[in-house]
Amino acid sequence: MAHQWRGVIREYIDRLPFQESDPIITLGEGGTPLIEAPALAKLLDVGSVHLKFEGMNPTGSFKDRGMTTAVSKAAAHGAQAVIAASTGNTSAAAAAYAVKAGMQSVVLVPAGKISWGKLSQAVAHKAQILQVRGNFDDCLRMARDLSENYPVFLVNSVNPDRLQGQKTASFEVVDVLGDAPDLHAMPLGNAGNISAYHLGYREEVEVGRIKKLPRLFGIQAAGSAPFIQGSPVAKPETIATAIRIGNPASWDLAQEAKRDTNGGFGSVTDKEILWMHRFLSQETGVFVEPSSATGAAGLYKLAKQGELPKVDRVVVTVTGHGLKDPDWALKDESGRKIKPKKVSATAQAVAEVLGLERNK
Repeated sequence: MAHQWRGVIREYIDRLPFQESDPIITLGEGGTPLIEAPALAKLLDVGSVHLKFEGMNPTGSFKDRGMTTAVSKAAAHGAQAVIAASTGNTSAAAAAYAVKAGMQSVVLVPAGKISWGKLSQAVAHKAQILQVRGNFDDCLRMARDLSENYPVFLVNSVNPDRLQGQKTASFEVVDVLGDAPDLHAMPLGNAGNISAYHLGYREEVEVGRIKKLPRLFGIQAAGSAPFIQGSPVAKPETIATAIRIGNPASWDLAQEAKRDTNGGFGSVTDKEILWMHRFLSQETGVFVEPSSATGAAGLYKLAKQGELPKVDRVVVTVTGHGLKDPDWALKDESGRKIKPKKVSATAQAVAEVLGLERNK
């Protein structure tokens, strides 16, 4: 009989701070595919590359892994409402899991700094959406203040329950590969994800499932790169909305992940992100939102500069589905909108466009 995936808490309950009797709020998150990408491996000149496609989670991003644990803990505390600051994906996940738990969700989003695809999800799940005249960092500051002084439960990644859920992605990588990769790269925004992967891989070493940690690389957008600059960025700007964060909440944990794994931080321009966004769609069959292409773009940049470590097996986490922010896929490299070619309603007209000759 086929195994029905039960969500990350039930699948890894022995590795998480939960008991079977605890309330578990799940939408079946996790169990996302690890997709081999030979075209990207060739581009990077490494033995193999696998894409951990987190866009296959219920709300379309890796945020669901942490939201199941955060909202489940909120339910255990008897919370009536949850609050989150968000550039988009967190708002979608918080709203969906709050609905499942029978709670109200409140999301604070930066005015004009969220994709419509993500905002539509929060609206669909009846979140109370408030647009803040400020950036993500202002939203997070307010959310923390509200959770400390009012009866709402904070579900941003500063909540340690979020990292507990997100660490399960590293367990899944090891489940599939039978070991850790040599190098694991991902986009770097608020830094919760790299911190969670580090936590998970460290636990895998401790229980003896792997012998060494993979080198963890976090890649930022050049216009929003506090880890490269060495200090917070007051006004981050990038088309990669999911990582447009100037003052990462998990700064110290990300620095520890880099040091402990002999990893690294990098940055790429919006142009480099969009190039990789198209490459992944057209050469690997994996459609991601632009922010999600940042990790792969960073590795390609390192490879071109001759600075990519000599490794054999690489995993790249692509964090969100392309339908989260589809407008960029509808533009060509010069930014012009792509329009389907019109043809007459005959097979011959289609064949002529395709350059096909009639069968002899």
